[in-house]
Amino acid sequence: MKVLLIGSGGREHALAWKIAQSPLLEEFYAAPGNPGIADHATLVSLNVEDHAAVIAFAKEKAIDFVVIGPEAPLVAGLADDLRAAGIATFGPSKAAAQLEGSKGFTKDLCARYDIPTGAYQRFKTAEPAKQYVREQGAPIVIKADGLAAGKGVTVAMTETEALAAIDECFDGAFGSAGAEVVVEAFLDGEEASFFCLSDGKTALALATAQDHKRVGDGDTGPNTGGMGAYSPAPVMTAAMVERTMKEIIEPTISGMAKDGNPFSGVFFAGLMITAKGPELIEYNVRFGDPECQVLMMRLKSDLLPILYATATGTLDKVEAEWRDDAALTVVLASKGYPGAYDKNTPIAHIPDAREEAKVFHAGTALKDGRLVATGGRVLNVTAFGKNVTEAQARAYALTDKVEWENGFCRRDIGWQAVAREKA
Repeated sequence: MKVLLIGSGGREHALAWKIAQSPLLEEFYAAPGNPGIADHATLVSLNVEDHAAVIAFAKEKAIDFVVIGPEAPLVAGLADDLRAAGIATFGPSKAAAQLEGSKGFTKDLCARYDIPTGAYQRFKTAEPAKQYVREQGAPIVIKADGLAAGKGVTVAMTETEALAAIDECFDGAFGSAGAEVVVEAFLDGEEASFFCLSDGKTALALATAQDHKRVGDGDTGPNTGGMGAYSPAPVMTAAMVERTMKEIIEPTISGMAKDGNPFSGVFFAGLMITAKGPELIEYNVRFGDPECQVLMMRLKSDLLPILYATATGTLDKVEAEWRDDAALTVVLASKGYPGAYDKNTPIAHIPDAREEAKVFHAGTALKDGRLVATGGRVLNVTAFGKNVTEAQARAYALTDKVEWENGFCRRDIGWQAVAREKA
């Protein structure tokens, strides 16, 4: 099979690493890729916003299958255009990608189909949103409606913080993503990430993970795109997974189909496990980043036929087998992230991968033959262990061997699971 992977982040490096292990793979390209992905695929300098160029390349190379990693091309309708050109593609349609592209769209779907989630209101101007916050009080959650690279959400613990977050959205901090704001109830509980494939008819539950959104140790500071993750998430027991499928995933699949937007791709459900059970915080329509890294480390099955079955409506013919081991990833980010940070800072050394550990590239590039950091989140140091405690120790031991002066990381990824294991 000839495969083209779209994307350039840590998630895509993890997907590339796993796809490259498939005996079905004949030729493998990635656009635009990164220096880590270059170890597994031929990099192509395509502008993925130019759908005609992507299609022309796919036809020229007789690509059998395109895997779209990030959300932006999905929301822009790249999957629709590729499928219209007769190319099998992993990823939802533009209409279905609204589940991530618009927080309000998802909340409205939940309201229509009784999917458990926090109470909410949508606003197009600041003053009514502020009035609603004053009525509801804090804590409360403020979300930019559109795509904001994981940064458009404020969990406001005070009314003042909530009002400032509303101003931030409407003042253009997140561009067009903040033109509409969703204000929703604060859900109290433990967060978890749940992943499930759907071909529009069949659902295949994958694995669970727990992400660490806040920049600082002890879950302090502003939200980020994610500072680390581990899998499996102990809070997602077999009973909780069953409830999530029945109460959240299955009604979403049937509801999307009823609304004329059948969903093909991966559901990434951000959940809050509350006293009442699982409640939906938000949907993403692609693998999580950095959750994908720990999922790919734990997946025993060949990824390529599973993704292809999802794209071709034959998901009922495949299954996914998982390692019992835990996996944990630590994000090394540029100092200053999620605020302003220096770009093109040199990375002097990345330790070689071992069987139980791997460093995935996210925001890196080669400049004049030197590896440099180009993004906010730059490397994902990922390791296995018989439990989260062991995986955490291995991941941090490897992290400490990375030589990059401008890098920093949280030192407590997996703390909730480690505390449970020590209890």
